[in-house]
Amino acid sequence: MTDQTASRLTDRDVYLFKEGSHSTLYEKLGAFPLDTGTWFAVWAPNAAEISIIGDFNGWEAGRDSLQARPDESGIWEGFVAGARAGHLYKIHLRSHYGDYRADKGDPFAVAWEEPPGTSSKIADLSYQWGDAEWMRTRGAHNALTSPMSVYEVHAGSWQRDADGAWLGYRELAHRLADYVESTGFTHVELLPVMEHPFYGSWGYQCTGYFAPTARYGTPQDFMYLVDHLHQRGIGVILDWVPSHFPGDLHGLAFFDGTHLYEHADRRQGFQPEWSSYLFNYGRNEVRAFLLSSAQFWLDRYHVDGIRVDAVASMLYLDYARKDGEWIPNEHGGRENLAAVDFLRKLNASVYAAHPDVQIIAEESTAWPMVSRPAYLGGLGFGMKWNMGWMHDTLDYLEKDPIHRKYHHDQLTFSLWYAFNENFLLPLSHDEVVYGKRSLLGKMPGDDWQKAANLRLALGYMYAHPGKKLLFMGGEFGQWQEWDHERALHWDQSATMPHAGIRHWMSDLNAGYRSHAALHRLDFTADGFEWVDVHNSQDSVLAFLRKSDEPQETILVVCNFTPMPRENYRLGVPSPGVWREFLNSDAQHYGGSGMGNLGAVEASPVPAHGHYHSLALTLPPLAVLYLTPEPRTG
Repeated sequence: MTDQTASRLTDRDVYLFKEGSHSTLYEKLGAFPLDTGTWFAVWAPNAAEISIIGDFNGWEAGRDSLQARPDESGIWEGFVAGARAGHLYKIHLRSHYGDYRADKGDPFAVAWEEPPGTSSKIADLSYQWGDAEWMRTRGAHNALTSPMSVYEVHAGSWQRDADGAWLGYRELAHRLADYVESTGFTHVELLPVMEHPFYGSWGYQCTGYFAPTARYGTPQDFMYLVDHLHQRGIGVILDWVPSHFPGDLHGLAFFDGTHLYEHADRRQGFQPEWSSYLFNYGRNEVRAFLLSSAQFWLDRYHVDGIRVDAVASMLYLDYARKDGEWIPNEHGGRENLAAVDFLRKLNASVYAAHPDVQIIAEESTAWPMVSRPAYLGGLGFGMKWNMGWMHDTLDYLEKDPIHRKYHHDQLTFSLWYAFNENFLLPLSHDEVVYGKRSLLGKMPGDDWQKAANLRLALGYMYAHPGKKLLFMGGEFGQWQEWDHERALHWDQSATMPHAGIRHWMSDLNAGYRSHAALHRLDFTADGFEWVDVHNSQDSVLAFLRKSDEPQETILVVCNFTPMPRENYRLGVPSPGVWREFLNSDAQHYGGSGMGNLGAVEASPVPAHGHYHSLALTLPPLAVLYLTPEPRTG
């Protein structure tokens, strides 16, 4: 063979692939443009014939055939002269089984044509990165002790052009960076950008596990988006969906005439809730495919983290199934042992290659030790979404304040388990669709009270232990539910009460980032102390957030009723002046302007187990943050 036609695969590659531990298959399988053509390699062990068809050969099957490797790897490969970067192609195959013929997209394609087109595209991923400084220091930005406030974004509906067209990745880069910088978020999390045929799936029905969707531009355009955000000091997290995939004819389902990527038995291979197929985590080659997909985005696109979607559906064999619709594991249980093993390998593989990123689980059950190391029996994730906190908090806040005193435990319960995992607190896209109403729309009362309740909710969230995530539109209190077919209602953001909510959000992010007590000990009980937890009658909560520096202490007080409270006494751990540096009832946020004139002197009056206390004015439906002034002399 010449250099143009030499296989990219070594015996070691094949060994690791069949072992299920190969995590960089994107360097070996797929389409690789060369000087005079393209080298192709595809895994299809049950194919009898494979050829590459495309706009370079008139889509003629059989003209440019691949050859099966002689090592029983199931991999077919070959060089196709004249196939160049930018050309569209598909894999035409005939199966050993029956008369099955299909034209499939390349599972390892790094680019696709824009939907509704379904062809893969040959692409060169060359790009001149400019984020060296971010990459050198990003371990500090992504550390568990650092502030992390994540702005969750759907690329197709955050903003649009005047004519309603999508923004391209490059235009989005500048607008999004400007906005995120102004509002103070530390990271952006993008709903899945991996290629997906149905826009209405928001990216969660993915067919292109190695390609950003062509709806918004080229791979280099998406690299530019990540690069620009990094240069502006903003981290990038991607949603990733290794739990299921759609049955589109050009996709992974029934790939080579057999159930190659999915289980053959529908009780294990099909998810009725989403009408999609489930990966066979017990098949080594499938595990290697998924390991490589995760690694690809971290390697080729410099992303800072991956949020793994629907982990519960992977862990439980009976997820969304009735009795008789699932198969127990070898011990008779409901746990998917192969998926557990895969997730542990995924996290170990990623953190070994990229110790400065975060892998975050969207896991909605009480599965233990999700964010604990595999060698201790955990799943090995860096963080886990705190779905319990989200459900309890929103349920409490939707209640009329007159009834909240009967549900006080919905606020306090989360602290019983707050340090069992490394939690991220999510107010995500799932909570503002399908009739659930926007965050502002969920709040009770008149318009003023709704806005006050939302400011209070956000302030309580930022004071609670755990990292933060907020879906777009929540930061300025959009009235309407999220609609993926149109941009956010930006016209609202410039008027009250929305402008006030946005201003509050910016100051809240600034305070969160600048005060170590609000983030450094998020995942240990040393960073939290109750002051007043039992006052259900007045629906008041008070607690301390602490850092590893004794002088870094913050008193947080939440009044969940519209009734102001004068001379409300709370114990504090030190004498002197306590400065009120955040008050959600300030007039420039749209509040009534009540507060403590910026500071309160602690009195030598014991309260709540402390020798000193503050006599505070608690504004209605508001949260206060106070910190002791440094003492001199």
